[in-house]
Amino acid sequence: MNTLILEIGIAVCLVATVGLISNKLRVSVIPFFILIGMVLGEHAPDLGVIDLQFKESMPFLDFMGRLGVLFLLFYLGLEFSVGRLIKSGRSIVTGGTIYVCINFVTGLLVGWMMGMPFAEIMVICGIMTSSSTVIVAKVLTDLRRTANPETEIIMGMIMFDDLFIAMHISFLSGLVLSGGGSMWTVVGTCLLALGFILLFLILGRKMVPAIDKLLQVKSSEIFILIIFALLFITAGFSETIHVAEAIGALMAGLVLADSKYIKRIEHMVLPYKDFFGAMFFFSFGLSIDPMSLGGAVMWASIAAALTILGNLASGYFATRISSMKKHATFDIGFTLSARGEFSIIMANIGKAGGLNPIIQSFVVVYVLILSIVAPLLTKESRNFWKLTFGRNEKDKVKPVSSFPKRLDDLEKGLE
Repeated sequence: MNTLILEIGIAVCLVATVGLISNKLRVSVIPFFILIGMVLGEHAPDLGVIDLQFKESMPFLDFMGRLGVLFLLFYLGLEFSVGRLIKSGRSIVTGGTIYVCINFVTGLLVGWMMGMPFAEIMVICGIMTSSSTVIVAKVLTDLRRTANPETEIIMGMIMFDDLFIAMHISFLSGLVLSGGGSMWTVVGTCLLALGFILLFLILGRKMVPAIDKLLQVKSSEIFILIIFALLFITAGFSETIHVAEAIGALMAGLVLADSKYIKRIEHMVLPYKDFFGAMFFFSFGLSIDPMSLGGAVMWASIAAALTILGNLASGYFATRISSMKKHATFDIGFTLSARGEFSIIMANIGKAGGLNPIIQSFVVVYVLILSIVAPLLTKESRNFWKLTFGRNEKDKVKPVSSFPKRLDDLEKGLE
């Protein structure tokens, strides 16, 4: 019996159901998408026509998850701007550098304590340094903190983290996906990825006027077909030269970020990013055996605690550099502790390279902890400050830079 469409329908229905539940509870949807996938799959009961093991549709669900990665990175590229980062001011650049360094060092520490080889340690560093843009934007929106002074710092540091994500993925492409060759093979693949990024950015930006001419169409159908053609050809080509397809998707987004049609592109791509992004988390959950998580719980819990402490330190330095009141330390630190989509993408690179399977178990527990705990800590950040220091300073601060917020765009995407 051909049940492919039925299975896909059941999967989407289940994802939508847990999404409604999480929305009702006003918490992040990411852990719900992962958990519903984990309880199903090969461990679910076989109910005949209603196959919760998704035997026939599993390859298709995996492909939908793969598309989710492409759309997540493509949208990240659309939201990122090197020009805005340069204009954001010394305080944000310095704060972002400190944030990345502290989290990267904690990743080195956790990987070393786990006794992992170098490649696995680098993946763990990527997992622990990649904050979740989706969760951070939703938390700031739900708590009505989008106009707060510290939000400018948070979004600036997130943008700086996006730059790290792009560079680290290219590095992991060479280190992990080079087939385990010699050091020179790894270095060559890393340089190829970096060269691809630089060449594509240089040539791509020169082609933006020509791309804009192609996009001068009223038809939404033709418009989105052109965008998708650019996305998939770029991602597919990067894979053929042994550069992660995610890098290709990111580069396509970075080039189109300079298009005069950027608002229309973001508006039309957002629903695809949201849908396939949800299926990415679901398919990731399907690939996880819940019985294999035991060995990773302790290390993931330690990593989560170190991430929170490290981000509080980042928040402290950010407030000092920006001349903000000290109580913003907890607001910034707890908000930036959320982990989600990009941590999982880093882990999937390790899986594609055949690294230690404990990385997958580690990232599941780590993301589940921080995607739930970080928003709760952010909500109570002011109370934690009062409890710790017994006072709360008045929010009398001056703007730290002319960093133009893009949070309004993220808010619209979360509605």
